[in-house]
Amino acid sequence: MKRTTVRTRVLTAAAAVAVAAVGTGGFGAMSATAAPQSDAPGGAVAQAADLKKSDTVTSTHLDIDAATRAAQAALHAAEKDNQHVSVAVVDRNGTTVATLRGDGAGPQSYESAARKAFTAVSWNAPTSELVKRLAQAPGLKDIPGTLFLAGGAPVADKGAPIAGIGVAGAPSGDLDEKYAQAGVASLGR
Repeated sequence: MKRTTVRTRVLTAAAAVAVAAVGTGGFGAMSATAAPQSDAPGGAVAQAADLKKSDTVTSTHLDIDAATRAAQAALHAAEKDNQHVSVAVVDRNGTTVATLRGDGAGPQSYESAARKAFTAVSWNAPTSELVKRLAQAPGLKDIPGTLFLAGGAPVADKGAPIAGIGVAGAPSGDLDEKYAQAGVASLGR
């Protein structure tokens, strides 16, 4: 029987592992159903708590199809008026769900649309109304992520804000807001 060196055995084992990894779908693949690891004494596994209903909150959000439909309706309304805009739809938490940048929309319009949408959902009011509030509370404009220019419209369900639609890029905020409202109107159908 031929004796092998430690180096040969290590290289052979490494090659076998590589062949097995390729055969199972690639290097670094891990099972998502691996058994949980235990740090507790005696090998006990910590279990997730079943929360009481009073410890949780349920909120309503637009699904991706509705958010996309609203963004497309806003963009289509702007295109009918030959305007080049960007549209953003955010959820109740201000997270962007859908964005569309129309052909020829300015580079600043993308971020502005998202910030208008965030502002509208945050206060459950059109951003054109919020601009008027700056006279009484000028510090509002310093809140991160907000933009107090017309062009944002909230989406509400039973009076509670669930999304915001922002449009930017038209020559006036009134037009931006008209297109955002077209996005909101598309959701009631």
